[in-house]
Amino acid sequence: MSGTTTGAARLRRRTAGVGANRWVVLVVLCASLLLVALDATVLHVAMPAVTEDLKPGAIELLWIVDTYPLVCASLLILFGTLGDRIGRRRVLLLGYGLFGVASGVAALAQDAQVLITARALLGVGGAMIMPATLSILRQVFPDRRERALAIGVWSAVAAVGAAVGPLLGGFLLEHFWWGSVFLINIPLMLVSLPVGRLLLPESRGERDGPWDVVGALMAAGGLFGLVLGVKRLGGGEPPLGPATLLPLLVGAVLLTGFVRRQRRRAHPLVDLRMFARPAFSTSVGCIVLAMLALVGLELIAAQYLQLVLRLSPLQTGLRLLPLTFAAMAAGLVGSHLLHRFGPRRMVAFGFCLTAAAVLLLTAMGGEDDPALLLSGFVLLGFGLETTLFAAYESMLSEAPQEQSGGAAAIGETSYQLGAGIGIALLGSVMNAAYAPRLSSVPGVPAGASRAAGHSLGEAYEVADRLGGARGAALRTAARDSFVHGLHVTLLVSAGLLLLGAVMAVRLPRAMNCEAPPAAVPTSREAADTRVSA
Repeated sequence: MSGTTTGAARLRRRTAGVGANRWVVLVVLCASLLLVALDATVLHVAMPAVTEDLKPGAIELLWIVDTYPLVCASLLILFGTLGDRIGRRRVLLLGYGLFGVASGVAALAQDAQVLITARALLGVGGAMIMPATLSILRQVFPDRRERALAIGVWSAVAAVGAAVGPLLGGFLLEHFWWGSVFLINIPLMLVSLPVGRLLLPESRGERDGPWDVVGALMAAGGLFGLVLGVKRLGGGEPPLGPATLLPLLVGAVLLTGFVRRQRRRAHPLVDLRMFARPAFSTSVGCIVLAMLALVGLELIAAQYLQLVLRLSPLQTGLRLLPLTFAAMAAGLVGSHLLHRFGPRRMVAFGFCLTAAAVLLLTAMGGEDDPALLLSGFVLLGFGLETTLFAAYESMLSEAPQEQSGGAAAIGETSYQLGAGIGIALLGSVMNAAYAPRLSSVPGVPAGASRAAGHSLGEAYEVADRLGGARGAALRTAARDSFVHGLHVTLLVSAGLLLLGAVMAVRLPRAMNCEAPPAAVPTSREAADTRVSA
């Protein structure tokens, strides 16, 4: 016992020694996050070149795209809680090394199977890096006001990475081969490893008992099944098809077993009593809702810009940049706003501002209106980032410091789940509003109308094959139907955002700058866990 106490004291002294270097530590952590965020989107523009070079089948092509986010989302809780046990810096540095090696393998891949394997390894590395950055940030910035500023910078960097990915990928593809989108990771990781080892403090939760390997694998398998099922729903799979239903059922069973196991264990991976704290559980719910709106709306907006307004991919990316810049601004001023208004009003304001932006965008039609799009995207980016920033800060501050890795993993998992649910839910709403209006286009055969109802892109292909007046009529009807579906989807999204504003009532009115007490079990709970163990 005395050895453990001495070790803990040594660890606290080392962490406390960061002092004035904490802002340098923030730069290192943000560089880590930037790479992970870039890699989530940089491959999107390279897919045509990958397809031409490697000739993957339809299933292989799907897994090249989906393996990284699936593996990353599945392993966040596993590596977040492992970092609490063996050291967050250690897990982060291992993630750096794996990310660099996997990037080299992906860049030099000669067939689809190798690229899929490399993407899976990148997902493992990303899952090691993402929760570690937030939990180390929680450790290095014990003062909540400074931590709020640090989280604002962290979230702004995440927004930059996600937006710059496609633009950087497009630039590299114009000058090099598709593998260059992965090679950019290697020099940055070669710098991050020694700098991280030198500057980052080691920290871990002062918790006894063994690490629950079985529980970690149950969480990983359950999240993999759940995220895979949600992605298949968003990809247009039949709602009751085995490829969708089976992963969802397996994921739900494993996650239910994981929750029951954690409640019985004396030393759980994740202390589920954190969810009994209104601020923590509400923050997690707000992250899911905000990401649901952001990713779903970004996907539909990109389709609108390219298929309705006929903008090129580069022009589309440039049109969406104001959303990213507004999100960066919200992250940078978020600390001041949070200190002045508190989590409750800030999250509610962010949701309401986003709902207003969504309602403004319902004025979009078949013709380009740059001023309307600029105003809507700026309000959308600022509102959503305001919500995400305040929710992340509140969630992380509510969690006991010794469980910050698990809390960060829960936040990142909520982020990924919200993104997947957003694509599935808003995509389903869009399809339900779009397809019926194409069932009876005058002069167009029923089979052509059914095919056109699958998507606007397919409708254009069918119209080109038909040609003449019938093709022109189908093209116009499909475009008008898509705009109608867009308006319906925006209204549904606005309703969900207003629901999030109502949820925010459960958040604290003002910032509490004192650290939350560690969760201590009652005597009865302790007895119950000893018996069950």
